[in-house]
Amino acid sequence: MTAVATEKSFRNQLFINGEFVDAKGGKTFPTINPATEEKITDVAAGGPEDVDAAVRAARAQMEPGSEWQKMKPRDRAKVLWRIADMLSARAEEIGRIETLDNGKPIFESQFVDTPAAAECLYYFAGWSGKVAGETIPIQDNAFAYTLREPVGVVGAIVPWNFPLMLAVWKIAQALACGNTVIIKPASNTSLSLLKFAEYAKECGLPAGVLNVVPGRGSVVGNAMVDHPGIDAIAFTGSTEVGKELMARAAKTLKKVSLELGGKSPNVVLADADLEAASRGALNAIFYGKGEVCAAGSRLLVDESVHDELMAKVSERAAKMVAGDPLHPKTRLGAIVSKDQMDNVLRYIDAGKKEGAKLVAGGERADIGTGKGYFVKPTIFDDVDPNMKIAREEIFGPVLATIRFKDVDDAIAKANATVYGLAAAVWTRDVSKAHRIARAIKAGTVWINTYNLYDPALPFGGFKESGFGRDQGRDALEKYTQTKSVWVNL
Repeated sequence: MTAVATEKSFRNQLFINGEFVDAKGGKTFPTINPATEEKITDVAAGGPEDVDAAVRAARAQMEPGSEWQKMKPRDRAKVLWRIADMLSARAEEIGRIETLDNGKPIFESQFVDTPAAAECLYYFAGWSGKVAGETIPIQDNAFAYTLREPVGVVGAIVPWNFPLMLAVWKIAQALACGNTVIIKPASNTSLSLLKFAEYAKECGLPAGVLNVVPGRGSVVGNAMVDHPGIDAIAFTGSTEVGKELMARAAKTLKKVSLELGGKSPNVVLADADLEAASRGALNAIFYGKGEVCAAGSRLLVDESVHDELMAKVSERAAKMVAGDPLHPKTRLGAIVSKDQMDNVLRYIDAGKKEGAKLVAGGERADIGTGKGYFVKPTIFDDVDPNMKIAREEIFGPVLATIRFKDVDDAIAKANATVYGLAAAVWTRDVSKAHRIARAIKAGTVWINTYNLYDPALPFGGFKESGFGRDQGRDALEKYTQTKSVWVNL
């Protein structure tokens, strides 16, 4: 029987050195259920002194002779595997916590996001003990080799859209390489990560190896970036904040990796399977309420099939209704916060004012309770590439549809953005598919699908969508450093 989240199961303190503790300053902040607008609980608000305590705990486990450093790589792998097993077994409990805190449908949190987090842990557990250096022939009287070593204490800062999964995308890789981690969850969504820390402790992760410090980004995040005892920062969030973080990190020359925003093009050619493409278009923008950095928020359609595709997309969108996130059949949940909902509604108003054609949604949704931060699935047609809704990341269930004339026009419009996180191409022509995949400047390109991920496949951005990869073998690069050893013979 799986555990189910109840009020008593919430963890709302800081997790430092293997213990749940109050913030040293005694401050807390409320976390709100976006579907009901009611307070779930008060969460401890960390400060610079709490970050310092977490750094001391994390650094102690990086010292030679510490429990973590003495642990054999295969034993680290066993710990990660046990955490993955527990995450899988308690998906109902932690999934419910995630849904209450974030507003996403329980279907997503329990059956998609949590299993994906577990798979990430399983995959990177397998890398423990396989992160190795190499011998390098240089000259007859010397023996040279490299060591691939942990970078040290990793400061991870994650957003509110996938609170658990994106945290695990950093924790699993960093721990597999032998690092220790201090992680700051988003203020809106701290609860699932604190519960994860409880699981990690139960599974035998040594105290100090993982520390969770909720709080404001301007307080906890800045303290992490400024702290000389943190060796690397792994950040997922907005491009604007990523730029500020990178500039700030320059003061201590930290290793920085950034997975930032997107305005991803979803390109439908004239020869595409339009039924599949219409389903893919909705999944691309409405999964996760559109609060997805890789969301296919720009639908680029060949003008010769535009009307046919839009009829299918509009028909499907009309059947998507926002609902109670805890209901198993709900597929469109609540926007994470009032501020985010208001921001989405402002973009919708901008689309209307700039002359885009509204074909679906366009307003706040009421699920019958009179409460909750719900927005109807919104589709704009006849969008000019220069419009605000075509250029800026909305992070909500809003689709901007743009026509193109031919493949070259599609590529040009797909690349007409400062972002480069993801893209998709729908076509039956394999040559065109590969040509466009090569031409689009994005870290991930899907062909005849959207929103598929695997821990073995690198994920990250081009251009202002950032640098560094969160999955696959490439992710190990940001959590390790290379040492050269020269031996005279």
